[in-house]
Amino acid sequence: MEEFFFDFVSRSAYRVKGKLLAMGSIMSEINLKDFFVPNYILSLGSEVERVSHPPVCPVIVFINSKSGGQLGGELLVRYRSLLNKNQVFDLGESLPDKVLHRLYHNLGMLKDKGDLLAAHIEKNLKLIVAGGDGTASWLLGVVSDMRLPHPPKIATVPLGTGNNLHFSFGWGKKNPGTDRESVELFLSQVRSAREMKIDSWHILMRMRSPKEGSSDSIASLELPHCLHAFHQDGWHLFRGGFWNYFSIGMDAQVSYAFHSERKLNPENFKNQLTNQKAYLKIACKQGWFVSPLCHPPSRNIANLAAVKIMRREGIWEDLVIPSSIRSIICLNLPSFSGGLDPWGDPSKNKLHDRDLTPPYVDDGLIEIVGFRNAWHGLVLLAPNGHGTRLGQARRVHFEFHKGAINHTYMRIDGEPWKQPLSVEDDKVAIEISHSGRVNMLANLPCRAKSVHDPSSTHNYGNRDYYINRDDKFAEEEHVVVKKFGAASTFKFVDDRDIVHYQ
Repeated sequence: MEEFFFDFVSRSAYRVKGKLLAMGSIMSEINLKDFFVPNYILSLGSEVERVSHPPVCPVIVFINSKSGGQLGGELLVRYRSLLNKNQVFDLGESLPDKVLHRLYHNLGMLKDKGDLLAAHIEKNLKLIVAGGDGTASWLLGVVSDMRLPHPPKIATVPLGTGNNLHFSFGWGKKNPGTDRESVELFLSQVRSAREMKIDSWHILMRMRSPKEGSSDSIASLELPHCLHAFHQDGWHLFRGGFWNYFSIGMDAQVSYAFHSERKLNPENFKNQLTNQKAYLKIACKQGWFVSPLCHPPSRNIANLAAVKIMRREGIWEDLVIPSSIRSIICLNLPSFSGGLDPWGDPSKNKLHDRDLTPPYVDDGLIEIVGFRNAWHGLVLLAPNGHGTRLGQARRVHFEFHKGAINHTYMRIDGEPWKQPLSVEDDKVAIEISHSGRVNMLANLPCRAKSVHDPSSTHNYGNRDYYINRDDKFAEEEHVVVKKFGAASTFKFVDDRDIVHYQ
């Protein structure tokens, strides 16, 4: 419901902005050669091409052709008609980790032979990812796992339902046009976009394997792209990462029902507005507007798990969860549920009184928010509306109560799943920790705020505190290398980062 209102308000402004920018794009007559990547760069053994116009903004394009109803397929055709068709990949046919590993291998080989164009492309390469939040996070995970010395910057085309990550960085949340003018406009925005770093968050879950039954039981789970399941030494392990949010409870259950229905009847989900209506219908059907009547208190977060947070290095403290909270969200970006901000913008006094800091996307802190029911979510539509601010942390630890429930619903960056829990194990645990940063491209207007940006509206607080911590984060990454499990080459090496706290 909240998404309809937000869409209505933002759609008109977006159209006006788009038309004005499109006029400027036409006047400047975009040169598509600025984005061109020749075949010999993409495939070793191809004939070396002489390029008279080195690309100012070379791009590799990944498109989820199944996203956005018919839009994904139409966008794929359009990009391939405007650029070298071999630099545009359908994610339904080509895995991004294999594409990028091959590309960077080729660039390295060519650089060793003195190829100046290869060096130029490696230095200036940008990725365009067209899809929903799950698709964008998939690519972010792949790039993070590759640990490149000069990682490409990433721009996103909103083809999903919520498009929260896209909206946070100024790429809009409305599905785009697929005509030539719209695509050329987007390319021109990519060329002029500024770089912004975003925190990466590593997640690890463990629970003991059942005394009876096969370890293959976890293989049947439909997990998000950035979460992988393993069986090791009597433990079920789930490991991955996220960039926007991780949630447990009410919102994830609604999302799971929506995705399940869409998978069974894809013909009923052809556009963004239809999808949003389906979300509202499912929330009503599941009774989240009258949750005290339809959902037992045993499913409230406080009755499911104990939560600890680490705000300062080495110091764990209990996080108090009100008994009425049915959904908990660990939030990194200022966009959730189609562009709404659950954390909001706390006043100076509230920040001081509760020992909180302004929300930045690159400060190594994650915001934790709770919701009681669907009506509570509608508060976000009001000026300065927000959820229940539970706290901020560098690390978050969930430990589920033994026998409390045999499953729960979880969601990572728009991708939900039904997570089984062991009723025999009193050590089912999840730990979230900071794990470096990845480079995004930000367009105007950009909702995400960086601690390094002097123009940030959050101009209060001790900025130097965050900036000086960057070196410490970098040192930590060299000690324990965390991978997100997004690439097919991912392997669980040892148990050094098994969920724990002291």
